[in-house]
This record gives sequence, C-alpha cells and structure tokens, in this order.
Amino acid sequence: MRNNFFKVLGLVGLALFLACAAYADGTPVNMVFTGVNGVSDGQYYVSPYYGTMNGAPVTLFCDDINNEVTWGQTWTANVTSLASGVFTNTRYGNGSINPNLGGTNPQVLYEEAAWLVTQFASNSSDYVTLQHALWDLMTPGAEPTNFTNGDVDGISVATWLQDANNHYGSINPADFEIVTNIGPLAYTGQVQEFIVQTPEPSSLALLVTGMLALMLLVIRRGRA
Repeated sequence: MRNNFFKVLGLVGLALFLACAAYADGTPVNMVFTGVNGVSDGQYYVSPYYGTMNGAPVTLFCDDINNEVTWGQTWTANVTSLASGVFTNTRYGNGSINPNLGGTNPQVLYEEAAWLVTQFASNSSDYVTLQHALWDLMTPGAEPTNFTNGDVDGISVATWLQDANNHYGSINPADFEIVTNIGPLAYTGQVQEFIVQTPEPSSLALLVTGMLALMLLVIRRGRA
C-alpha cells in the first residue's frame, strides 16, 4: 500500500507540474484556437474564447480588435507575465508598436484589462460590453463608449472602463499572462493578442480533485 500511495502522490505532483509548465513565462508556446462561447455583437464573436497552449486547454480573452484569428488556427506566441513589468513582446505595451500608447503606463493598461477579464465570470449578460471595453482600452475609439447592448443592467462600455480604472489595483498581476504572436511584431496583419488568467482555476481544481480521488481509491484498495 505504501508504494502505491507514493506512486499516486508522484503522479499528482507530475500533473501539477505539467499544468503549471503549460503557462510558463519566457518560452514561446504553441497555440491553437479551438472555439468561441457563441455570443456576438452582430459582427464579431466576443470573449471568452477557447484554445490550447502547448496542448493544455486555456480560456482566451481578446484585447486586440486590430487583428484576427480563425477556427483551428495555430501559431507560436510569446507569453508575458503581467507581474514581470516587461512588455517588449506585447502589442499594446510596446510603444514602438502601439501608436496609442503615448505616455500611458503599460503596467496599468494591462492591469485594467486584467480586471475586465475577471468580470466575465460574474457578468454573463455583459459579454459584449465587456469585450468592447477591452477593445476600447487598447484601441481608444474602437467601439462607442455609450454602447450598452440593451443589457438589463444598462452598464455601458464607458462605465466598465471607469470601473477598470478605479479597481485595477485589486487584481494580482501574477495571475495573468499576455499571449502575443512571436515577432517581429506589427500593429496589424498578425494574430490577435489574448489575455489568459493563470492558473486556470476551474481546470486546475478539477485536476487536483480527480487525482486526490484516485489517491483515496488506491489507499482503500491497499487497506482491503
């Protein structure tokens, strides 16, 4: 029983290591775009989107209205941790790429975007306005800021932008990464940039729960 216990414990450790490695910062990753949630603004599907990063499932939030991605598309991307403070490999934090950056602090810009990402889970009726706020944040004027999408709560794009400005300090930068196609970077004509929340809370919790259940099963069989 003891040997089986440590074997399963080792599998748990390996699984957690691989889950974390899938989101490792600093090394180019292989991305695949696998689908959308089905909500659109009448022209574009909006976040959250779905894909894989080095084969691991990942939820994608688009901050980039100036580029495109298609179903099944594959590409190689740089992953930038929001906690790193280095935005050379990003499309909107690099002043030589983004003509709108000006004197804006890229750390604050992406932290505001990350805060907007956290709002999707609890505001499913506001996917469109949240998406437009993300696009407007990085590309001012991309969408009308008075747009509400007819939502019951009537929250406008402008309100989401103001809330992001007021509350971005509440997020943990270490929980977010920016996925940008490898360079040389251009403002248009490439693959869309995405923000991911890491580690993926739901998938990681499911993995840990499954592995713990397997461990308990092995222990019970050993006792029997």
